[in-house]
Amino acid sequence: MNWISSLTLIRFSPLFVVLAAFFWGLAGGIGGMLMAIGWDPLLVSFYRGTIGLLFVAVWLAISSRGSGLSDHRLWFWSVIAGLGVAGNFSFYFLSIAEGSVAVAATLMYCAPVFVYLVSFALGLERPTLIKWLAIALVVVGILLLTGLYKIGASDVTLIGVGAGLLAGLSYAIFIFGFKYAAPHGSPQAVLVIAFTTFVAILVWLIQVDQAVAVLSSSRWPLFVTIGVLGAGVSFILYVVGLNQTAPAVASIVAMVEPVTASLFGVWVLDERLAALQLAGMGLILVTVTALSVYASARSPVRQGATD
Repeated sequence: MNWISSLTLIRFSPLFVVLAAFFWGLAGGIGGMLMAIGWDPLLVSFYRGTIGLLFVAVWLAISSRGSGLSDHRLWFWSVIAGLGVAGNFSFYFLSIAEGSVAVAATLMYCAPVFVYLVSFALGLERPTLIKWLAIALVVVGILLLTGLYKIGASDVTLIGVGAGLLAGLSYAIFIFGFKYAAPHGSPQAVLVIAFTTFVAILVWLIQVDQAVAVLSSSRWPLFVTIGVLGAGVSFILYVVGLNQTAPAVASIVAMVEPVTASLFGVWVLDERLAALQLAGMGLILVTVTALSVYASARSPVRQGATD
């Protein structure tokens, strides 16, 4: 019966990736709600990652075979991935607090551009005209989306723009860490170490009394939801789904996250985007997705969960 379950997994794998991206988009919107009523971005990030750690720890406990936890290379690269998660969650919510959910989510979606730039710098990827053109188009999209071309008149602060781009850069760091850790152990082990690193960093940056206050607050269900959907269930779905999903398909369905976050911001948080901002968002989403599909098509080996 194993072949039946394998065929079922392959059939539903793209759906798993879609659900993961959808949950990440919801997490951004819920985070925006919490910060709108005064909760600190780092505190929201802390609960998201801590609850995520509980989920992946259980996942590792029930499938611990071949974890690779005794391999020092797994630990090194997983810690790098954890630094990326810490930066991604924290800068993402800070960007939302300083701007909007739609802008923050779209800026974070620029992560593949940072992957290319880092790859160029390290000699892991050869620059081409198409890649540089795509990067230039993304930069134009960022200018339109954030309104930075209007000196001093943008609704998004420079801190919000910078944090959104740093969230994308941090996600690129996570991708690199995960990619180089994966050959030395199971994805469950990588995620457990990464999220443990995240918690170890964030626990020093938050105010403990506020973290405790969450437990007696009427908003605690939102914190739980953002952790369960934004880190726990979503990362498991993403890793499982991506192992059986072509990278080109995954690149396309990943657009679900910024689109979901943007719609949440418009419908629930009453955020508004001007026509030029929508044009910039569309330019970024289409260009980054096309760039990812182009890279996947030229890659002779499917990277699975590391892309």
